[in-house]
Amino acid sequence: MQQFFENIANSFSTVEGIVFSVIDIIVTMLLVYAVLIFLKKNNATRLMKYLVVVIVLSIVIGSDIVPMPVATHICSNILVILLIIGLIVFAPEIKRVMWKLASPKTAENSYTTKYDCSDEELREAIDEIVRATQYMSKKDVGALIVIAPDNVPEQNLESGTRINANLSCSLIECVFNPKAPLHDGAVYIRGNKILAAGCFLPLTQQTDLDKELGTRHRAAIGITEQSNYLAIIVSEETGIVSVARNGELARYYDSQMLKDVLEQIYGLKAVGKPKKHLLKRK
Repeated sequence: MQQFFENIANSFSTVEGIVFSVIDIIVTMLLVYAVLIFLKKNNATRLMKYLVVVIVLSIVIGSDIVPMPVATHICSNILVILLIIGLIVFAPEIKRVMWKLASPKTAENSYTTKYDCSDEELREAIDEIVRATQYMSKKDVGALIVIAPDNVPEQNLESGTRINANLSCSLIECVFNPKAPLHDGAVYIRGNKILAAGCFLPLTQQTDLDKELGTRHRAAIGITEQSNYLAIIVSEETGIVSVARNGELARYYDSQMLKDVLEQIYGLKAVGKPKKHLLKRK
């Protein structure tokens, strides 16, 4: 401990040392702030106080004040231990953050993908999706539709049944017919094509969701947390149409709202910010 304070005093003894020490302090504070924000966003606020206690105890035990050689050795490597634990516990959240950092597209141009069809065909596809969604909503038919601006990984499609057909209102309705074998899974759509149906999606790990939200809603949030997709959900119990994007769920969509967001996804309309009251509404 004495050596630690001596090193700090020596670092401030020269102008160069002061500059690098200030930079060191700023970088450390930014790292701590980033960790705290990450924990807060992922509902780990309670964990923060325990983390502070563990770090303080580790500093005390790891110093020369307490003659405990075994505990001192363990606590001297506490940061490495905490890092390993964090990688295990927050693996999905870290994966999501890394995906967002690695994505080359910004919010404004993230949905400007080129498709193998004309803009007119895309508009027709949007109309078909909206018609099918509104029909299923009125009939209380559950549905989960994933709109993929980019290519869908093969493993995602292989979890269901390949279709590779031009989408239409009637085809979507047939897929989600309660008596159809594929109605429980998700449908992947890219451009004006239905790629696959009956696909399995990863469920979100969020714990603060409304209790009335079922598996379809949790799967929709889960897939949009991990990928640059948009998911449309029709509740089987209430017929409410919801949209998941960037891991957030917006509910109570009507036909015009759904058409607007689909035009954004297909790059036919400027990307707008989702209305906050819709995201908060349960």
